[in-house]
Amino acid sequence: MSNKNWKLITMPWNKNNPVTVQVLGICSCLAVTAQLKPAVVMALSVTVVVALSNLIISLMRKTIPPRIRIIVQLVVVSMLVVLVDQLLKAYVYDVSKQLSVFVGLIITNCIVMGRLEAFAMSNPPIPSLCDGIGNGLGYSIILVTLGFVRELLGSGTVWGYPVMEKLGIYNIGYENNGLMIMPPMALILVGIIIWIQRTRNKDLCE
Repeated sequence: MSNKNWKLITMPWNKNNPVTVQVLGICSCLAVTAQLKPAVVMALSVTVVVALSNLIISLMRKTIPPRIRIIVQLVVVSMLVVLVDQLLKAYVYDVSKQLSVFVGLIITNCIVMGRLEAFAMSNPPIPSLCDGIGNGLGYSIILVTLGFVRELLGSGTVWGYPVMEKLGIYNIGYENNGLMIMPPMALILVGIIIWIQRTRNKDLCE
């Protein structure tokens, strides 16, 4: 893999993160991160959709009339989202029920449509695929981090395993923080992550 393509994959993990830098995909961060398992499934779903849609649109870009490009993009994304939704219902039905309408709303996720417009429509297939994978993983890092912290501190578990109980944390007086599993706390945590990231990377604010 060339350095350019590797950079397309790794840049969104930090300095060009779609959530904390581009401020995209915030809604799902608030809605599906109360537990780690649905956060991981949602992260994987978005990564697959953004990567494959980038690849398909890049392959088709020279044949898409500019006036209907958004419609074509929506059709491609919708097809992929339906496939992902059916796979989730077939193999992880309980998580699919937890995610509810949010899988379907991947169709309108700003990260997916943003990368199609900003990158896939004007770049070759392989770089577009790398860009999609990178932005999906950048989004996943934030979602998984939020899911881990919120479930651990809010429910005392990680992936359903009673971590706080096994470590004896409850014996020293700790009580689960109910605020952690409420949507406002996800927004607060995203704000803290943005603050830490921009403090460490001064050039993001310039």
